[in-house]
This record gives sequence, C-alpha cells and structure tokens, in this order.
Amino acid sequence: MDPIYKALFVCTSHTDYPTKPYKTGLWLSEATHFYDELDDRKLPYDIASPSGGPVPIDERSVDRRDTVNEKWYNDPTFRHKLEHSTRLDEIDPASYQILYLTGGHGAMWDFPDNQTLQTIVRYIYENGGLVAAVGHGVSGLLNVRLSDGSLLLDNRQVAGFSTMEEKLVRLDEEVPFLLEDALKQKKALYGKGFIPFLPYIEVDERLVTGQNPLSARKVGRKVMEEMYEK
Repeated sequence: MDPIYKALFVCTSHTDYPTKPYKTGLWLSEATHFYDELDDRKLPYDIASPSGGPVPIDERSVDRRDTVNEKWYNDPTFRHKLEHSTRLDEIDPASYQILYLTGGHGAMWDFPDNQTLQTIVRYIYENGGLVAAVGHGVSGLLNVRLSDGSLLLDNRQVAGFSTMEEKLVRLDEEVPFLLEDALKQKKALYGKGFIPFLPYIEVDERLVTGQNPLSARKVGRKVMEEMYEK
C-alpha cells in the first residue's frame, strides 16, 4: 500500500496593484494544473491563505479554453475549498507532508514577510516533507530560515517568475520587487528557461520550484514522483 500524504496549498489574499485598474490574486491554473497531478492518487488536500475566506482569483487567469481550469473551478469540493480557505494561523503543519505555494502577482505582497507562512515552511521541510512553489509563490520562500538560522534558499537551485517575464507582462513597475533579483540576493542558485513562459522547474532534494503558470503541472508531476517513486 502506498502511503497517504496530505497536501497544503497556500494562496494569496492580496488583490490590489498600486496603479492598475484590474485586480490580482491567485493565478488559477497554478492551483488547478498542480492539483490535477495529485488527483490521480486522490490525495487529500486543504487550501489556506493569509486572511482565510475566499481566495481572490486574478480574472485574467480564468481562461475558458483551459479545460483543467474549467474542470476544477466547477468541481464542488475544490471550489468550496477555494472559497472557504483556512487562515494560515489556524493551520497545523504537522498534518501535511506536501506544501505548495501557488502564485499570482498577489503573492508578492502577502507571502515574503508572513511569519506564519515561514514557520509552516520550516516545519514541513525539517520534518521530511516536500516544499513546492511556482511563479510568484516562490516569494514565500525568500525569508524562510531553518532552525540553525540558515536561509532555506542559500545555495539551493530554485526557479521563479523571471524579470523578463515581469517586463513582458508590463508589471515590472507594479510589483514591490523583482523576484529573480531577490532570489539571487538570498544566494539562491536561480535557474530559468531559455524562452519566457515555457515550463521550467528546478529540483533540489525536497524543494521543487517552477518558473511560471505553465510550470505548475510539471511541478505537480515532480512532487508525485519524489513522494512515491523514490
């Protein structure tokens, strides 16, 4: 019998850009495409966010042609978890073996300095769990320190939304910082794909990170491989 692992998805609660008229939030496919890989094994999962309650969805990410988005966004259980996310400070990290930080630009505001999130990451990682993140969700790993005081990302191979991608979506002036630069400042070994917006992941032991929304499925697949095929 395969072990049953439980996954925790963490999504942003942040919606506003400094000057843009439209809203940000979770980039929907970063949750749905990842979960689509976990669903093959019917893994139990919870969805949490800094503020709890309804997870805001970046409206530009709700693509009608994306059948995976459509499938899970219309799935009653998945939708209910998205609309009734647990507050991060009500989460018991001991319940989870897989942690996944989803992206969407909102994460750049409410992930990096969230102490509760840092505690959850540290606990799951130090207790043999797997930590995964994609796109702007990787910002939640920037300030995580392990129990010995070292930075989780120090000298670790990691991917995340690139500066080129930020410029191409014309949001490089809106975000509080550029993720690629911040990762390099933390001494992470940042890697990215040769062509923007194509799937690209980095794997460093129990740390799996993806560059952009299209990387979410690949991250999910790699997480399943690491958990079940090693």
